[in-house]
Amino acid sequence: MKKFSIIILVLCGLIPNLIHAQDTRYFEMRTYTAHEGKRPDLIKRFQDHTLKLFEKNGIENIAYFIPTDETNNTLTFILAYPNKESRDLLWNKFANSPEWQAAAKASEANGPLVAKVEQVFMENAPDLTPEIIRDDYQGERVFELRTYTMMPGKVDAIHARFRDYTRELFQKHGMINVMYWYTVEKDPAVQTKLVYLLAHKNEKAGKASFEKFGKDPSWIVVRDASEQNGKIVEKITSVYLKPLPFSPLK
Repeated sequence: MKKFSIIILVLCGLIPNLIHAQDTRYFEMRTYTAHEGKRPDLIKRFQDHTLKLFEKNGIENIAYFIPTDETNNTLTFILAYPNKESRDLLWNKFANSPEWQAAAKASEANGPLVAKVEQVFMENAPDLTPEIIRDDYQGERVFELRTYTMMPGKVDAIHARFRDYTRELFQKHGMINVMYWYTVEKDPAVQTKLVYLLAHKNEKAGKASFEKFGKDPSWIVVRDASEQNGKIVEKITSVYLKPLPFSPLK
């Protein structure tokens, strides 16, 4: 019996690693800039047609957001494919489906909806977040999308700092770690970027949490120690987002 219990404990310890190893999903974050006055129509098209057609064609809906900044006329969404190799196959299957083409044509009867499309391909960041967190949070909250451009050769350093310290300090100051990715760049010579999502009660709370985090003596010690051989991060961008009602991640 004792031996059996030990085996169970060992297997339980292996399960998270096995789950992580099996997560071969390939993520795509797309940001659409809508034509003036067309974002409501774009949102309606997603709600009525696009999400269902993505799922029908094997594409997983992860999250749908609009910025908290009302002057920002964009819509950002995150999709997942089973793996990198399946992305083009599934996207083309969706794009060429008669149902999608009919929905797109009908929605653009009074003109095109999308003025600009930006896309970023990403893979899960090992050891940071093994899979999407879909908790049972009740009530409204906002998300913060942060993108880090690292100094040359500093990807391992930022990874270690987040893995060993930063995420825990975020949590200490009331921020929820949701998901971490590394970008897949078209040019292999371009260094990957770290992209991650945090959740806050609201934008004001998020900014207050970051202010406390930045002044935390524990963080200052960690930051200074990690930068003994030079700065790690070259540039940080931050965008506050609110989930749309039909977003799987809220």
